[in-house]
Amino acid sequence: MQIDIHNLSFAYGHKSVIGGLSLTLNPGDYLVVRGKNGSGKTTFIKCLLGYNPVKTGMIFFDHEDINTFTKWMKFGYVSQKFEDFNYDYPITVNEMLSVYSLRRTNQSQRLKILDQLGILGIVNENVNNLSGGQLQRVFIARAMLNQPEVLILDEPTASIDKMNTEYFYQTVNSLHQTGITIILVTHNSDLGRLDLTHVLTMRQDMTYDFMTGDKFHTEEAE
Repeated sequence: MQIDIHNLSFAYGHKSVIGGLSLTLNPGDYLVVRGKNGSGKTTFIKCLLGYNPVKTGMIFFDHEDINTFTKWMKFGYVSQKFEDFNYDYPITVNEMLSVYSLRRTNQSQRLKILDQLGILGIVNENVNNLSGGQLQRVFIARAMLNQPEVLILDEPTASIDKMNTEYFYQTVNSLHQTGITIILVTHNSDLGRLDLTHVLTMRQDMTYDFMTGDKFHTEEAE
């Protein structure tokens, strides 16, 4: 999916959070969105997902304005806190994937995704017994079962340890190699191990840097 953003602006009441942001992503790109808290990263994601309404002419998906776009199953979204999930309910990983998937899936499809993400061995585990890193990959599996063209990950490593963070980045790199577009939001400045194609740096004063991965890695090396 091609994503075009033209002079995107958004405000909460009288408080402007995003102003004059423009960029283009082609199918299969890997964009890292970075910046400090309050720079507008999550607001940007909510605009992309239609949670924050924007004016006509600001966001296009495959040349269609977001305000008429209806094919939202093309997006997979993994939030930081998983607000939509009730942890008190006893449910296995396999049961959760079958219940919470938007598409009808069979056991073979679920096992294939879990194997791809390196968590096949926990298919029958209660989700309440999982580590933060395992749970993070389970929610990615849930998003991937819907066969999205774009996978959006909002601060995915915020609640997992360093070892699981490294494995998580390897997992996302592997998913990107299948051709899916990745948009990863992070406050982490150490991006050298990511298979990224573009980096968007957002700041609280609503200034932005949008650069290709090659240019980013060259500047980081200098």
